[in-house]
Amino acid sequence: MDRTNLAALKFFALLFLLPGLGGLVFSAMVSTDYLENLPKAPVPIEERMTPRNVHGTVIYQTVAEDQRLSVMEYSSVSVFLVGLLLGIVYLEKWSSARQYEVESDLLEELEV
Repeated sequence: MDRTNLAALKFFALLFLLPGLGGLVFSAMVSTDYLENLPKAPVPIEERMTPRNVHGTVIYQTVAEDQRLSVMEYSSVSVFLVGLLLGIVYLEKWSSARQYEVESDLLEELEV
């Protein structure tokens, strides 16, 4: 694999890893905000009947809040995992290319 393909693979790995990690951090901040601001008991008048366990404490939120946070968490994890997979492929390809270069250099030295 040539260097331009490796560079592109590295770029796309980082392109997915960093936003995925940022999304995970942001969703953790939203969860912490929910823990501080949402009620710890159901409030039917506000439609806060959907439970969520945040750091061992059950809070009650609306269905929309639950869906928004769940989508944020699942999409961030998915993007991060795609980046992680691309990063693993990049490291494997880079390692193989590096090993080939080292073996080629050794063969050239032996021939001299």
